[in-house]
Amino acid sequence: MSIQQTDVLYTAVATAENGRDGRVATDDGKLDVVVNPPKEMGGSGAGTNPEQLFAAGYSACFQGALGVVARQENADITGSTVTAKVGIGRNEDGFGIIVEISADIPNVDARTAKGLVAKAHQVCPYSKATRGNISVTLV
Repeated sequence: MSIQQTDVLYTAVATAENGRDGRVATDDGKLDVVVNPPKEMGGSGAGTNPEQLFAAGYSACFQGALGVVARQENADITGSTVTAKVGIGRNEDGFGIIVEISADIPNVDARTAKGLVAKAHQVCPYSKATRGNISVTLV
């Protein structure tokens, strides 16, 4: 379900110069990075790239959602990590992305971990935004 403008608590603002081969910065100056295509796509690979930035945001958001679910389930996720792998490749209309999410949750058994990850995927705003648009695999 989408939110209305009146429901917005925070808005991130970032501006890019020269697309994938330039610079991206937020309006508050907290993020200011050089972006370059990765070597695998013919670029210099000198800077970061949009896929790395998306992977960073998605993994952080998913970890937050995992925390929400863990509190509801009274599960201990101390020391847990979430990794997002974002791949880019050609598709029928240009390029597309694919995501793989994995979580290491050392203080719970495998079955509980799998359940927590599945529930986090239902509440994570990034998961909601990508659902039905790109392939997201939970590992």
